[in-house]
Amino acid sequence: MANKSGSVYGLTILSPIIEDENAVPSHDLQIRKYLAALPVGVDSPFALAPGTHLARLVVMDDVIYVGMPACEEHLKSKYLVFESNCDGDLEPYLAGLARSVPHHLDAIWGHCVGYPGAADVDAFIRYMKACQIETTFFFAAVNDQSVPQTLRALQTRRAVADFISEHQGHDPAQLQKEFTRFKENLDSAPAPRPGAGNLERDIKTGGHNE
Repeated sequence: MANKSGSVYGLTILSPIIEDENAVPSHDLQIRKYLAALPVGVDSPFALAPGTHLARLVVMDDVIYVGMPACEEHLKSKYLVFESNCDGDLEPYLAGLARSVPHHLDAIWGHCVGYPGAADVDAFIRYMKACQIETTFFFAAVNDQSVPQTLRALQTRRAVADFISEHQGHDPAQLQKEFTRFKENLDSAPAPRPGAGNLERDIKTGGHNE
Protein backbone atom coordinates (compact mmCIF):
# COMPACT_ATOMS: atom_id res chain seq x y z
CA MET A 1 0.00 0.00 0.00
CA ALA A 2 1.59 3.25 -1.15
CA ASN A 3 0.47 5.29 1.87
CA LYS A 4 1.98 2.87 4.39
CA SER A 5 5.49 1.80 5.35
CA GLY A 6 5.20 -1.07 7.79
CA SER A 7 2.77 0.05 10.47
CA VAL A 8 3.30 3.79 9.84
CA TYR A 9 0.90 5.77 7.63
CA GLY A 10 2.14 8.62 5.43
CA LEU A 11 -0.63 11.19 5.15
CA THR A 12 -0.66 14.08 2.68
CA ILE A 13 -3.66 16.44 2.54
CA LEU A 14 -4.17 19.49 0.32
CA SER A 15 -7.11 21.68 1.33
CA PRO A 16 -8.07 24.67 -0.87
CA ILE A 17 -8.06 27.94 1.06
CA ILE A 18 -11.06 30.25 0.81
CA GLU A 19 -10.53 33.22 -1.50
CA ASP A 20 -12.54 36.21 -0.34
CA GLU A 21 -11.37 39.66 -1.32
CA ASN A 22 -13.47 41.11 1.50
CA ALA A 23 -11.63 39.13 4.18
CA VAL A 24 -9.10 41.29 6.04
CA PRO A 25 -6.61 39.84 6.55
CA SER A 26 -6.98 37.21 3.88
CA HIS A 27 -7.72 33.64 4.88
CA ASP A 28 -4.25 32.41 3.96
CA LEU A 29 -2.66 35.12 6.12
CA GLN A 30 -4.93 34.18 9.02
CA ILE A 31 -3.74 30.57 8.70
CA ARG A 32 -0.09 31.65 8.59
CA LYS A 33 -0.56 33.81 11.69
CA TYR A 34 -2.20 30.98 13.62
CA LEU A 35 0.44 28.44 12.59
CA ALA A 36 3.24 30.81 13.61
CA ALA A 37 1.81 31.00 17.13
CA LEU A 38 1.14 27.28 17.62
CA PRO A 39 2.85 25.84 20.71
CA VAL A 40 5.63 23.34 20.23
CA GLY A 41 7.05 20.55 22.35
CA VAL A 42 4.71 18.71 24.71
CA ASP A 43 2.03 21.39 24.19
CA SER A 44 1.95 20.99 20.42
CA PRO A 45 -1.47 19.91 19.10
CA PHE A 46 0.20 16.95 17.43
CA ALA A 47 1.85 15.89 20.68
CA LEU A 48 -1.54 16.04 22.41
CA ALA A 49 -3.24 14.02 19.67
CA PRO A 50 -2.39 10.31 19.66
CA GLY A 51 -0.09 8.53 17.25
CA THR A 52 1.80 11.34 15.49
CA HIS A 53 5.45 10.64 14.67
CA LEU A 54 5.86 13.95 12.86
CA ALA A 55 3.62 16.56 11.25
CA ARG A 56 4.00 19.63 9.06
CA LEU A 57 1.58 22.36 8.03
CA VAL A 58 2.36 24.93 5.35
CA VAL A 59 0.48 27.31 3.07
CA MET A 60 1.29 26.72 -0.61
CA ASP A 61 0.73 29.81 -2.77
CA ASP A 62 1.49 28.24 -6.15
CA VAL A 63 3.70 25.73 -7.92
CA ILE A 64 7.09 26.83 -9.24
CA TYR A 65 7.97 26.67 -12.91
CA VAL A 66 11.40 25.07 -13.14
CA GLY A 67 11.91 25.54 -16.88
CA MET A 68 11.94 23.19 -19.86
CA PRO A 69 10.97 20.45 -20.37
CA ALA A 70 8.37 21.08 -17.63
CA CYS A 71 5.14 22.84 -18.49
CA GLU A 72 4.25 26.08 -16.75
CA GLU A 73 1.23 25.47 -14.54
CA HIS A 74 -0.50 27.37 -11.77
CA LEU A 75 -2.86 26.46 -8.95
CA LYS A 76 -6.44 27.69 -9.03
CA SER A 77 -6.24 28.61 -5.35
CA LYS A 78 -3.86 28.59 -2.43
CA TYR A 79 -3.69 25.36 -0.50
CA LEU A 80 -3.11 24.31 3.07
CA VAL A 81 -0.72 21.36 2.98
CA PHE A 82 -0.77 18.91 5.89
CA GLU A 83 1.73 16.07 6.06
CA SER A 84 1.92 13.55 8.87
CA ASN A 85 3.52 10.22 9.70
CA CYS A 86 1.20 8.45 12.11
CA ASP A 87 0.56 5.09 13.71
CA GLY A 88 -1.93 2.64 12.30
CA ASP A 89 -4.74 3.33 9.88
CA LEU A 90 -6.00 6.66 8.63
CA GLU A 91 -9.55 6.88 10.01
CA PRO A 92 -8.66 6.15 13.67
CA TYR A 93 -5.86 8.73 13.45
CA LEU A 94 -8.15 11.41 12.03
CA ALA A 95 -10.78 10.62 14.65
CA GLY A 96 -8.12 11.01 17.34
CA LEU A 97 -7.20 14.43 15.98
CA ALA A 98 -10.83 15.55 15.90
CA ARG A 99 -11.44 14.45 19.49
CA SER A 100 -8.14 15.70 20.95
CA VAL A 101 -7.60 19.15 19.42
CA PRO A 102 -10.85 20.25 17.71
CA HIS A 103 -10.30 23.95 18.50
CA HIS A 104 -6.93 23.95 16.72
CA LEU A 105 -8.34 22.10 13.74
CA ASP A 106 -11.27 24.51 13.42
CA ALA A 107 -9.01 27.56 13.78
CA ILE A 108 -6.80 26.31 10.94
CA TRP A 109 -9.07 24.45 8.52
CA GLY A 110 -11.93 26.85 9.15
CA HIS A 111 -10.30 29.00 6.45
CA CYS A 112 -10.53 26.17 3.90
CA VAL A 113 -13.27 25.52 1.36
CA GLY A 114 -15.96 23.11 2.52
CA TYR A 115 -14.53 22.39 5.96
CA PRO A 116 -17.34 20.93 8.13
CA GLY A 117 -15.75 21.42 11.56
CA ALA A 118 -14.32 18.81 13.92
CA ALA A 119 -17.42 18.41 16.10
CA ASP A 120 -18.93 16.00 13.57
CA VAL A 121 -16.12 13.45 13.56
CA ASP A 122 -17.50 11.43 10.65
CA ALA A 123 -17.89 14.55 8.49
CA PHE A 124 -14.39 15.65 9.47
CA ILE A 125 -12.94 12.29 8.38
CA ARG A 126 -14.81 12.40 5.07
CA TYR A 127 -13.54 15.92 4.38
CA MET A 128 -9.92 15.08 5.13
CA LYS A 129 -10.06 11.95 3.00
CA ALA A 130 -11.59 13.95 0.14
CA CYS A 131 -8.60 16.32 0.32
CA GLN A 132 -6.04 13.51 0.60
CA ILE A 133 -3.57 12.72 -2.15
CA GLU A 134 -1.78 9.42 -2.38
CA THR A 135 1.70 9.25 -0.89
CA THR A 136 3.28 7.36 -3.75
CA PHE A 137 6.81 6.83 -2.40
CA PHE A 138 6.71 6.67 1.37
CA PHE A 139 9.63 5.57 3.54
CA ALA A 140 9.39 5.61 7.33
CA ALA A 141 12.65 5.60 9.27
CA VAL A 142 10.91 3.61 12.01
CA ASN A 143 8.21 1.60 10.28
CA ASP A 144 7.35 -1.11 12.78
CA GLN A 145 7.23 0.72 16.11
CA SER A 146 4.53 2.92 17.61
CA VAL A 147 5.17 6.44 18.91
CA PRO A 148 5.44 5.27 22.57
CA GLN A 149 7.78 2.42 21.58
CA THR A 150 9.97 4.76 19.55
CA LEU A 151 10.17 7.33 22.34
CA ARG A 152 11.07 4.64 24.87
CA ALA A 153 13.84 3.36 22.58
CA LEU A 154 15.26 6.88 22.16
CA GLN A 155 15.06 7.43 25.92
CA THR A 156 16.97 4.20 26.52
CA ARG A 157 19.65 5.04 23.98
CA ARG A 158 20.24 8.47 25.52
CA ALA A 159 20.29 7.12 29.07
CA VAL A 160 22.79 4.38 28.19
CA ALA A 161 25.02 6.91 26.40
CA ASP A 162 24.92 9.17 29.48
CA PHE A 163 25.75 6.23 31.74
CA ILE A 164 28.76 5.26 29.62
CA SER A 165 29.99 8.86 29.48
CA GLU A 166 29.76 9.31 33.25
CA HIS A 167 31.36 6.00 34.24
CA GLN A 168 34.57 5.94 32.24
CA GLY A 169 37.37 4.33 34.25
CA HIS A 170 35.23 3.19 37.17
CA ASP A 171 36.16 0.11 39.16
CA PRO A 172 34.52 -2.94 37.49
CA ALA A 173 32.83 -4.18 40.66
CA GLN A 174 31.43 -0.72 41.45
CA LEU A 175 30.46 -0.25 37.80
CA GLN A 176 28.44 -3.46 37.86
CA LYS A 177 26.56 -2.33 40.99
CA GLU A 178 25.84 1.09 39.51
CA PHE A 179 24.70 -0.40 36.22
CA THR A 180 22.27 -2.71 38.04
CA ARG A 181 20.81 0.29 39.85
CA PHE A 182 20.73 2.28 36.60
CA LYS A 183 18.86 -0.53 34.85
CA GLU A 184 16.27 -0.64 37.64
CA ASN A 185 15.77 3.14 37.39
CA LEU A 186 15.46 2.92 33.62
CA ASP A 187 12.89 0.12 33.76
CA SER A 188 10.74 2.04 36.25
CA ALA A 189 11.04 5.43 34.56
CA PRO A 190 7.85 6.81 32.96
CA ALA A 191 7.72 6.79 29.19
CA PRO A 192 8.65 10.11 27.56
CA ARG A 193 5.80 12.36 26.54
CA PRO A 194 5.39 13.05 22.81
CA GLY A 195 7.11 16.32 21.93
CA ALA A 196 9.51 16.21 24.89
CA GLY A 197 12.71 17.45 23.28
CA ASN A 198 14.95 16.29 26.13
CA LEU A 199 13.31 12.85 26.33
CA GLU A 200 12.81 13.36 30.05
CA ARG A 201 16.50 13.24 31.01
CA ASP A 202 15.89 12.49 34.69
CA ILE A 203 17.03 8.87 34.90
CA LYS A 204 19.69 8.42 37.56
CA THR A 205 22.79 6.98 35.97
CA GLY A 206 24.62 5.87 39.06
CA GLY A 207 25.08 6.21 42.80
CA HIS A 208 26.95 9.51 42.60
CA ASN A 209 23.85 11.21 41.16
CA GLU A 210 21.58 10.40 44.07
